[in-house]
Amino acid sequence: MPIHTRREWGKLALAALPGATSLLELNPAIAAAKPSSTWAGVQVGMNVPYNFGTRTTMSAEDVLEKCIQLGVGSVELRAQPIEKSLGLPPNLVLGPAPVDYEAARARAGSAPGVTKGGGAAANPGAARDGGSAGGPNQGGPPQTPEQLAAYKAAADDLRKWRMSLPMSKAKDLRTKYEAAGVTIDIVKFDGLGTLSDDELDYSCTLAKALGARAVSGELSIPAFKRLGQAADRNKMFIGLHGHVAVTPAIWEQAFGYGKYVGANVDIGHFVAGNNTSPLPFIKQYHERVTHIHVKDRKMHDGPNVHFGEGDTPIKEILQAIRDNKWRIPAIIEFEIPLPPGTDRTPELLKCMDYCKQCLLS
Repeated sequence: MPIHTRREWGKLALAALPGATSLLELNPAIAAAKPSSTWAGVQVGMNVPYNFGTRTTMSAEDVLEKCIQLGVGSVELRAQPIEKSLGLPPNLVLGPAPVDYEAARARAGSAPGVTKGGGAAANPGAARDGGSAGGPNQGGPPQTPEQLAAYKAAADDLRKWRMSLPMSKAKDLRTKYEAAGVTIDIVKFDGLGTLSDDELDYSCTLAKALGARAVSGELSIPAFKRLGQAADRNKMFIGLHGHVAVTPAIWEQAFGYGKYVGANVDIGHFVAGNNTSPLPFIKQYHERVTHIHVKDRKMHDGPNVHFGEGDTPIKEILQAIRDNKWRIPAIIEFEIPLPPGTDRTPELLKCMDYCKQCLLS
């Protein structure tokens, strides 16, 4: 059975319109029921607010209300909405770092086992298959020296703010989420590999205060050693996200830098880049897999498509997590191209329904 009735879908779509009455007001019965997206023991969640079309414009409270509307009980929550809700000044809410190709080439040239000539080799987590959902990805046009300097200055101010943040505020936010029935399983940081050591410690401490099981960020080969040291120092898993350029060998290399270094396996990107199922890798390293990103893509760097229309064995992977009782959250990452202005609500609900049917069949 679908997770929502046709009538509830209509109310969800209405609630998503600007100025519309919220679902909580439209249907108090739905508001009173805590969201649940765990089926057959497998937590199905969402990458938020990325799936809602933004990284930086929503607060954690905005995200929570949307999750309640959708019935999502598990999230990979990005740092920007968290920090906005904890008092971060608006001018310090930063997206992904702008690209400095000269610095990227220098990092690539100094990284062991990496061919000189470009940032994608050293940072395959920021590869060319950028998402449609959350704004610009790393890998765009190079920035002017002035733009880079302005970003770096803001990033330094952000670091100072982070170092002064009382973690009691984060615990209050965790209480708010848990009271509503939503678990913050993963905390995602843009530019994780570029953070200073004290910011890496901060990211782990913040994730712990929020009740998360891991921090996540894009895979960066030059940062493996520092990330491994931070993960082990804080006894907190850091799940490295890979795009099409990431192979099992690269993750295996990362695992050698610390026992708390993990893999955020994007099963769609894995299929598109490796032209094979990621399930054997997940089986072998299931204790290292912090979470998977669920999307459907075609092989040979093919496009993102609706669930069930691509080459990604979504059903097989979800059922393996279910049958083996692996503690691996399945986080939907929505990157299906949509016309500008399209309401995502029905599409996100279809993704959840698909996962539910895979797990209950």
